[in-house]
Amino acid sequence: MRLDGCRIVLTGASGGIGRHLALQLAVAGARLALVGRRGVALAEVCGGLPGGERASFTVVADVTQPSGRQAVVAAASERMGGVDLLVNNAGILEFGAFTAAAPAAIETLYQTNLVAPILLTRALLPGMIAAGRGHLTFVGSILGSLALPFHANYAASKFGLRGFTEALRRELAGSGVTVTYVAPRATRTGLNSDAVYRMGEATGMHVDEPEAVATAIVRAIVGRRREVFLGRPEGFFARLNTMWPGLMDVALRKQTRVMREFAIDAAGERR
Repeated sequence: MRLDGCRIVLTGASGGIGRHLALQLAVAGARLALVGRRGVALAEVCGGLPGGERASFTVVADVTQPSGRQAVVAAASERMGGVDLLVNNAGILEFGAFTAAAPAAIETLYQTNLVAPILLTRALLPGMIAAGRGHLTFVGSILGSLALPFHANYAASKFGLRGFTEALRRELAGSGVTVTYVAPRATRTGLNSDAVYRMGEATGMHVDEPEAVATAIVRAIVGRRREVFLGRPEGFFARLNTMWPGLMDVALRKQTRVMREFAIDAAGERR
């Protein structure tokens, strides 16, 4: 896919991965609608891009709300004349015992990670189909294929996102609109609590830098890749889990005992 002159909507643009995605896409010549809830942070990202606000602009919106999605669609139409690429990158992370999660927090997680990208895609996809071209990219997670303990809601939201992209890819075959799903492993961003990093050290968890993850996502977009799993051995284990989940149950028992201690710490941090 050619990025020079490409009209892109990028959600979660002020986050760790989002900032690097914005920069790399802008350097490649794309025009960007940077979407997020933090206006000051979005403006900072936009001001650091090649061409600044002449080439890119911000849309301060909460895409979990109908009004937020409407604002994105309106801004893309008015300021770019349409969308060639939608990058659904916004997301939130949960770590902790399922029973310790507040019901409102559970609902917010699913709205952010699953419902919002589906509905934003629903809002922008008809224009792509009418044009006979376009690309949809969804930033998922390794945990969308390999569900780890103490990540129940997060994993479920990413499993749902992966299933949605798989079905949509097949539905759109021959339409000119293509779909990419990228599954990063743990990434060093502000989404992770101190308990997550301590747990990672105890379990030997690999943590990637957001710039490297953004580079991999851009490559997947350019190549119109179907699915990309980042990191070894995590990508291998994710695929193994689809074939022999019982084997992974056994393999994760020791890790679960270690993780439980840090999940308790995470609950204390939230309080």
